[in-house]
Amino acid sequence: MKQVIALNVNGESREVLAEPFAALVDVLRDGLGLTGAKKGCGKGNCGACTVLMDGKAVNSCLVLAVDAQGRRITTIEGLYLLRPPGEHANRLHPLQRAFIQHGAVQCGFCSPGMLLAAAALLEENPIPTEAEARAALEGNLCRCTGYQKIIEAILSVSAPR
Repeated sequence: MKQVIALNVNGESREVLAEPFAALVDVLRDGLGLTGAKKGCGKGNCGACTVLMDGKAVNSCLVLAVDAQGRRITTIEGLYLLRPPGEHANRLHPLQRAFIQHGAVQCGFCSPGMLLAAAALLEENPIPTEAEARAALEGNLCRCTGYQKIIEAILSVSAPR
């Protein structure tokens, strides 16, 4: 039996009807129309469904939507909300611009999860090393880019060294 689930997604309070055991990725995609989180493996192995929950990268295929109540959820559609202060002219987050500039986006299936995992990294560690950036993306699989351009993009927006 479906129940009302109250979520805070991308800074907005939203209510949606969902089954009690519905995965957050399904509720985001099917219930709220936020299709940026991709349904990949469904087992937490690929990172295509990555969202931020209270600022931390999580696999939304492994989180029950009911367990996300009261938490702050950010999807790729809301990444622009995490821009540094003073960046109002362009709605793209600096990471999104860097991914474009560095050619880090190929097919785009993994890109939302990569961007959100990178945003979580930079929030926690504004000056990561290459090894730290690689470690932050360990749960995100990409079959197109080979990761180097993604790492370069992340490091290009890290705080000055």
